[in-house]
Amino acid sequence: MTNKVTIVGSINVDRILQIDQLPQSGETIRMQDFSIAAGGKGANQAVAAARSGAQTSFIGAVGQDLDGQMMLNKLRDNQVNTNAIEVMNSSATGQAYILLQATGQNSIIISAGANADVSADQVKANQALIIQADFVMAQFETPLAATIQAFEIAQANRTITILNPAPATAALSEELLQLTDIIVPNETEAANLTGIEITNETSMRAAADKFFALGVKVVIITLGSRGVFMARAGFDKIIPAVTVTAVDTTAAGDTFIGSLASELHADFSNLEAAIVYANRASALTVQKLGAFPSIPTRAEVVASI
Repeated sequence: MTNKVTIVGSINVDRILQIDQLPQSGETIRMQDFSIAAGGKGANQAVAAARSGAQTSFIGAVGQDLDGQMMLNKLRDNQVNTNAIEVMNSSATGQAYILLQATGQNSIIISAGANADVSADQVKANQALIIQADFVMAQFETPLAATIQAFEIAQANRTITILNPAPATAALSEELLQLTDIIVPNETEAANLTGIEITNETSMRAAADKFFALGVKVVIITLGSRGVFMARAGFDKIIPAVTVTAVDTTAAGDTFIGSLASELHADFSNLEAAIVYANRASALTVQKLGAFPSIPTRAEVVASI
């Protein structure tokens, strides 16, 4: 059965600056190479879900500019339904400036642009996309009010909510977490939201318990090269990562979440298997440069197993 996934999220054009290492204060360095790619956490997750076979729709915004048209075309090329993406006259399309080091690690600077214009009213006007979905996903690159509206609609209609609390923030919205079924932070994001430093399995369980107390049903903490910590009430486990040589970690987490949503059953009965699949997809992503260009198809993920 094909999962239906709706994303409320961000759309960015990634400008990738390849450098040996980050500059020190006051230092001028040379750039080794420069490239432009489609990206944005929401858009990456949508493409990951679609390439893994999910019927995918998107609620978001772009500017009335060449970047916006490019992003709409890229999403459509990946069979993402873009009917609920608004084109804003007064805002430019979101931008991400990615400082990609030779190690494959990156630092990212974001200009929200039209992403900041995504509103609760826009979500409500497109609520049919949420009501008919199996999963609705959101991140922190669009306004909180829009995400809360989406999750309220989802909860009222038995659509599973998935929250990727990124970029990291120290603001804990209990209202949003009470509407969240699955939360997928990395270690830093989990620590920022719970106040618990993630150092070992004991601290991961403590963070998960804090999320459970607010109504979250499933906690998935991504641990980079160490794998993924998954927890449901009364059960937790670390699922190892796939060992590969990273070229560019951009979109690795987004690929994990999008492919997870394409694979997961609504009753969570195949949670561990879905995480293993998502781990495989993420491992393929880090072996290529860029966001959209690196996200694998279902066939590629299955072939890697």
